[in-house]
Amino acid sequence: MRVLSFSIMICFLVAVFGCKKPKFNTRTPEDMLDTATEMVTKNRAEYLPTLIDIPARDVTFDDGVTEFSAIVEVKAKAGDMLARLVRVAGLLRDRFPKQVDKEIESVLGKGKKASTRDIAIAAIANPGAWLTAQRTRITTSDLGDGTAALSFDGQPIFSGALTLIETNDGWRIRFPVELVRSSKYWPDSREEWSVVASMMLAIESALKDFERDLGSGAIQSLDAASSRVGRLIGESVVAQSIIYAMMKRDGDDSETAPVQVKLEPDVMTQESTLPAPTTTGPPSKPDKPPKFTKK
Repeated sequence: MRVLSFSIMICFLVAVFGCKKPKFNTRTPEDMLDTATEMVTKNRAEYLPTLIDIPARDVTFDDGVTEFSAIVEVKAKAGDMLARLVRVAGLLRDRFPKQVDKEIESVLGKGKKASTRDIAIAAIANPGAWLTAQRTRITTSDLGDGTAALSFDGQPIFSGALTLIETNDGWRIRFPVELVRSSKYWPDSREEWSVVASMMLAIESALKDFERDLGSGAIQSLDAASSRVGRLIGESVVAQSIIYAMMKRDGDDSETAPVQVKLEPDVMTQESTLPAPTTTGPPSKPDKPPKFTKK
């Protein structure tokens, strides 16, 4: 009986303290960038999307889901995908430690001359080391009006379109929605947001397949690993992109028959895990990510 009581107590303590959400410092623009790096180096990449602020319209879709909640869902799926990517990177370092170290050293040694392929391999093999090396090249300038400029090697990122904004939860990267909303590729409906969420799921699934291949011993080198993971992710992205493009084309041409899209049940159906607000405005308390402290 004592053993049972002790076991129950241990389970209770694990549930209460083991699942406690971490707190990150985003008090200043520089703190926020340091936190983003820390999330990757300390295997907390699932929280990276919470550092991005994507303004939502005051819109409720036919199934009762608001655009705000749809964005929350996409960010959650993106977080799961990034967490899986960091996990895979750790497995690669364990499997090919010397090759990973050599690749990272080579890419960092090339500096600005590193190719896209070099950067991709380094980011997959050891995203923490690669991001830490880039951190000194990324700087912010507080503009004093609740916003901050973001620069890379002293140059404004995306010509100054990508900025930081101070929110009630700390500083966040402000996605320039006002510049891209008019684009025909920006999600405009519940179905389109669902396809974006499904793309995150597809990439995560591809990473799971890669992890299984790596564990089976079928991959014998880091170069083969990068080629394999690139092909798996590429196939997933292309498939979802085709679906998305067809939906957009259908929206532009009213005479075109609707495209039937089959997505994950919790993403596309009315039994979605997203909250269904009763008002037309953004829900006051959706399934929000962890609170970040402002010290």
